[in-house]
Amino acid sequence: MNFGFVKVAAAIPSVKVADCRYNAEQARTLICEADNKRVHILVFPEMNLTGYSCGDLFGQSLLLEQAEMALMHLLNDTRQLDITSILGMPVQVRGTLMNCAVVIQRGKILGVVPKTYLPNYKEFYEQRWFTSSLTFEENMTVCLCGQQVPLGKDLLFKSHEVCFGVELCEDVWATIPPSSLLALKGAEIIFNLSADTENICKHQYLRSLLAQQSARCLAGYVFASSGFGESTTDVVFAGNALIYENGTLLAESERFSFTPQLVVSEIDVERLQAERLQNTTFAANVQQYGSPAPKIIPVESISVQEPVLMRHVDPHPFVPSGDKLLDERCEEIFSIQVAGLAKRLVHTGCKTVVVGISGGLDSTLALLVCVKTFDKLGISRKGIVGITMPGFGTTGRTHRNATELMKSLGVTSCEISIREACIQHFQDIGHDINVHDVTYENVQARERTQILMDYANKVGGLVIGTGDLSELALGWATYNGDHMSMYGVNAGIPKTLVRYLVTWIAETSVDSDSRATLLDIIDTPISPELIPADEQGNIKQKTEDLVGPYELHDFFLYHFLRFGSRPAKIYYLARQAFRGIYDDETIKKWLTSFFRRFFAQQFKRSCLPDGPKVGSVSLSPRGDWRMPSDASAALWLQECAELS
Repeated sequence: MNFGFVKVAAAIPSVKVADCRYNAEQARTLICEADNKRVHILVFPEMNLTGYSCGDLFGQSLLLEQAEMALMHLLNDTRQLDITSILGMPVQVRGTLMNCAVVIQRGKILGVVPKTYLPNYKEFYEQRWFTSSLTFEENMTVCLCGQQVPLGKDLLFKSHEVCFGVELCEDVWATIPPSSLLALKGAEIIFNLSADTENICKHQYLRSLLAQQSARCLAGYVFASSGFGESTTDVVFAGNALIYENGTLLAESERFSFTPQLVVSEIDVERLQAERLQNTTFAANVQQYGSPAPKIIPVESISVQEPVLMRHVDPHPFVPSGDKLLDERCEEIFSIQVAGLAKRLVHTGCKTVVVGISGGLDSTLALLVCVKTFDKLGISRKGIVGITMPGFGTTGRTHRNATELMKSLGVTSCEISIREACIQHFQDIGHDINVHDVTYENVQARERTQILMDYANKVGGLVIGTGDLSELALGWATYNGDHMSMYGVNAGIPKTLVRYLVTWIAETSVDSDSRATLLDIIDTPISPELIPADEQGNIKQKTEDLVGPYELHDFFLYHFLRFGSRPAKIYYLARQAFRGIYDDETIKKWLTSFFRRFFAQQFKRSCLPDGPKVGSVSLSPRGDWRMPSDASAALWLQECAELS
């Protein structure tokens, strides 16, 4: 099983203008190299067999004859290879010349795609030599290298792994690029043969253009542009190779390199298919522009068993990478939380909120959101009531951090012990206080929620929930306990992101005393503190010892919800992402636990309080995730059991 990954490559060969033999040999070398790397589909730059910058030499019959002869040699030299190659060359069609992409595999020409939009401005004069694909009707054929082959701008090439289409250079710069229509007709990857000239700032614009087109089409986009060897009489070609997947750059070439390059990555076609299935706007566009049906050309499949990915698999997909991006995203995420709470306060007219402060990460983030919201609304921080509720498992460290943070932030603090109330309740229901089971734990959680709710009624305020997205996924919350609130500001924040957010706030937005406390909270083990501490007074109940590492669960959650990935694929990706960190058995164990808990705990998510969506994944029953509370997990658990 290759899990939907299609290995693609963009080749940037060395070129000699008008030397077709040399150019064909360069192409052959790169095709063989790509085939050795088990590349499925390889694309070359525009006119790579002749060179793009031949000018009026395109009118010479000798050049055209040698270009066809070069293609014939390539067909013969690569007929034993599985790889599909897309080459650029001039092709004579009904007495005209067309700028074409020629798709070949195993010694056969599968199809020829002519360029649609011929630039004829500034340094470009293509209409001087070539004819647009718009000149002729669709479903034509052309004789090339003794083979009668399909020719047309709407050709689609389909194997078991993928359906792909082709456009050339200027086509993607058009108002409605051919690739948009190809995607709506079924193309999952677009290949672009280009001869993009360089000037200041153009490369940045090109990257933005290709990223947007890839995202707009919900497709992979593989771009190969002419490099060293093209004529520099008036312009320079930098040799750009870029591979995108739904707007994300996977791989790129070194610009202005003087040596040939082969840029390789994998495009996750299953992920693209999942995106399209979920996107009803894409489906509506298919209905509007998906006709007439394209000509489908079969391509032989390449069987690949669990490839070792060249693309990076991010172990923390919810956490932005890079200091600059992390800073920007943290500010944006925090602002979303603040805006959500601000609207609720303005709507209700409340100037008081009540937050349970444990000294842990989640309640700390919720408190910081309240502080920022009150500051932006011009409301005194004294309207924020932070309540610490020490119980049987509360440690000195967390209690101290909770009280010191409230003091340094200038909010109203209150302490209400839950010990006596819980002891009374144990007596009322006949529970042995020495039995530290689920009843023992949940009594404490529900007592704390009762205090918060009743105190909020007393002061006319709102209870702000502290539970995060990861806890909701695992059901790691007491039903009608910490599961409940009047507005859950952390509902869209996964656990792996909470730590980064609190760190960012500590470093950018608070005074030195608050910063010191926040940094200690960040270093404190995650725990509900519902079990008494050990003999040294340290936290005994550590959440990740019980439910598993949150970084694994967040990884599972992201790929399951965002892309609908099955357990086998999530397991495969996790092994790639966490190689050297977790062994296979550990990943399998917690993946099985994730699915068991996720399905069993849906009833808690079906009645969630309001809270803002922050990222691309949400579990709100009113928004992203609607699932029966009694759905069976059998299919997912069975596949987990079969993992090896």
